[in-house]
Amino acid sequence: MKKHNFNAGPCILPEVALQNTAKAVIDLDGIGMSVLTISHRSKEFEAIMDETKALWRELLHIPDNYHILFLGGGASLQFCMVPYNLLQKKAVYLETGVWAKKALQEAKIFGDATALASSADKNFTYIPKGFKIPTDVDYFHITTNNTIYGSELKEDIDSPVTLVADMSPDIMSRPVDIKKYGLIYGGAQKNVGPAGVTFVIIREDILGKVDRKIPTMLDYRTHIKEDSMFNTPPCGAIFTMRETLKWLKSIGGVEKINELNRKKAQLLYDAIDSSKMFVGTVEKDSRSIMNICFVMKPEYKDKEDAFMEFAKKAGMVGIKGHRSVGGFRASTYNALPIESVQALVDCMREFEKLNA
Repeated sequence: MKKHNFNAGPCILPEVALQNTAKAVIDLDGIGMSVLTISHRSKEFEAIMDETKALWRELLHIPDNYHILFLGGGASLQFCMVPYNLLQKKAVYLETGVWAKKALQEAKIFGDATALASSADKNFTYIPKGFKIPTDVDYFHITTNNTIYGSELKEDIDSPVTLVADMSPDIMSRPVDIKKYGLIYGGAQKNVGPAGVTFVIIREDILGKVDRKIPTMLDYRTHIKEDSMFNTPPCGAIFTMRETLKWLKSIGGVEKINELNRKKAQLLYDAIDSSKMFVGTVEKDSRSIMNICFVMKPEYKDKEDAFMEFAKKAGMVGIKGHRSVGGFRASTYNALPIESVQALVDCMREFEKLNA
């Protein structure tokens, strides 16, 4: 039976990326060595690193005055590194979910960090609007997509101060005007690769403005100077990232995948909105096209477990909602084919036909 992978992360990856990784784990390009055992200083791995960075720059149109870093520690370590490197006096955060809240919590260790606006009052089911970004802060931090709650900032913000963004779940899913940001970071395990590598896109002129001494490993300038080779990088994860980005380029790049992602999301949202049994949890103008959250209507609440079992038998994987939201969550990342979304829609309709 075919499995339809809706996991929130680690997530589905392109089949060709998995196949090429499997080959490289045994023998990288016929050199008689595994990509997991070659030296990160070898010419073979340096070529992989160079091509991966070039693909990032090409696909997102990253200007030359931005550095692309591949680090460890996930986005969670960036919650610390960002304020360590950038927060001199004050920073403001857009609090739109658990991860935004955790990032803010870390920043408070380093200085005056506050929530400029928050959607916590409605369990993060919308993106706040109408806020004014102050000009006397070191940076403004946003989380563009909220994996747990299913909301998304769909347009780039015009900020009068350095704009920092956690783009873990939606990087490479839509075009981004990089020039509007000072720093973008995220874990790769949503749209651009496996767990184990963190991407950072950073404009160097925002660094060197804090008084505190920064530990070498946590200083962005260290990794810029050493070209992401200060310590041994996650070679296998970077290889798979390269293969994932090669696939993305081959199908038409970010612009094309955004078109496909919108179609997938619309297909599922239409099914939810027309259902007698299911209902979405996020305000319509804030809905994510990456993480689609929905629950049973109150009168059918007692059928949630039955639907989970029904969906599992139909090959659906990873649709259980986060415990803070409940219900269901379908993550429709880049590599998920629209056929899988149609299979989930068919499953929902069949269950409703039998039970509503």
